[in-house]
Amino acid sequence: MTTQIPAEQSRSAPAVLVVDDDEAIREMLAAVLSRDGLSVTTAADGAEAVVLFAAQRPAVVLMDIRMPRMSGLQALAEIRKLDRSTAVILMTAFAEVGTAVQAIKDGAFDYIIKPFDIAEILLQVGRALQMRRMRDDIATLHRELSSSYHTDRILTASPRMGELLQTIAKVAKSNATVLVTGESGTGKELVAAAIHYNSPRNAGPLVKVNCAAVPEGLLESEFFGHEKGAFTGAQARRRGRFEQAEHGTLFLDEIGDISPSLQVKLLRVLQEREFERVGGTELVRTDVRVIVATNRNLEEMVRQGLFRQDLYFRLNVVTLRTVPLRERPEDIRLLATHFLQRFAAENRIEVGGIDEQAMERLLAYRWPGNIRELSNAMERAVVMSTGAMIVAEDLPEQIVGQVGDSEPAAENDVDGAAAPSAAGSLREQVSRFEARVVAEALARNDGNRMKTAQQLGISRRSLLYKLQEYGIS
Repeated sequence: MTTQIPAEQSRSAPAVLVVDDDEAIREMLAAVLSRDGLSVTTAADGAEAVVLFAAQRPAVVLMDIRMPRMSGLQALAEIRKLDRSTAVILMTAFAEVGTAVQAIKDGAFDYIIKPFDIAEILLQVGRALQMRRMRDDIATLHRELSSSYHTDRILTASPRMGELLQTIAKVAKSNATVLVTGESGTGKELVAAAIHYNSPRNAGPLVKVNCAAVPEGLLESEFFGHEKGAFTGAQARRRGRFEQAEHGTLFLDEIGDISPSLQVKLLRVLQEREFERVGGTELVRTDVRVIVATNRNLEEMVRQGLFRQDLYFRLNVVTLRTVPLRERPEDIRLLATHFLQRFAAENRIEVGGIDEQAMERLLAYRWPGNIRELSNAMERAVVMSTGAMIVAEDLPEQIVGQVGDSEPAAENDVDGAAAPSAAGSLREQVSRFEARVVAEALARNDGNRMKTAQQLGISRRSLLYKLQEYGIS
């Protein structure tokens, strides 16, 4: 017999399916859970429960183990075939605890021993619903991340970048190992993220390791984890990055920096899909897609004997090369404007745009640090700006030209004040004059930076940057 007891509070209340061949228990649990704001459906045996579950997909199933026609364990197996995310809480007699424990290993959420306490029932159901909400939140976050990394969301007007994005979209659908090459700051990590979040593995984790940032002696443990007592300080078992990335993607940046011995072990993982933790003998199977990146020439390293040829071939299934910013000048204006808007919003500074002289300097610069350098330059420009537009003087020195090392003695104007030397470019003269004005204002205010900034009509942050730039203490 099926009973539907709606929640009193809301139609969108979480749904619970109560399954027990004892009608009194069904009615009692339905009444208690309904008073707690849940929408409750009941079923008298496992077979009926599976039919109702297929139709309604409740968030939680509260089910007895011993029932006619189909037991709770059989129903659990059928329900998990339909939806593995549903929390199934089993009700059992004390003598069946061993069976219930095995059921948890098979996917049940938890078990409750009869005769049970109502408070325990409500606590377990509440925990199950909380876990469900957490999983839903994580799934939502994954969808948002996937949307953020759609290739059509990557800002570019470059035909070469357009070709790269088309390749990323194709590669993402496969499970192939990918080697991303390119100069520092060209977005290799962004390429890896775009591949992951547009792949069938996007519900799994994206785990990142910068191989150059981890001491060589710890890198093997970082990759594969370690057992308790494997080395001094290993006080407990630790899961490595390969285990953390299970069913997802592992991104290994600066792969050219790993030692020859670790190259051998990485090759084995890629070939056999298994490894051993440091200090352990148990084989651990892994289901991970690997993406590696480097700004070094691996082919040349192979010729020099610094990188294993067989590992290089294993990594080089698909190679993607990022495009340096100097080879995509169409994107400088686009990205500079994007970073301007972003950092202006973050710092709550009103800046309307970039004037043409400043933009000409940006376009003429070679950008050895690529997009990362452009981002840093625009952040500095926003913080240093004092007007409605970013001007050339707000940009870093290496972009607008270095100030001269020598500074001729200043001449006095008609009022006796120090005037900027006529020697050097306009930028050099303006910089020397600005440094003098800032230093004098700071002295007048006895070193009080807040008063100095107010007197000069600039923000305290801008003053700090100018003090640092001109070496004023």
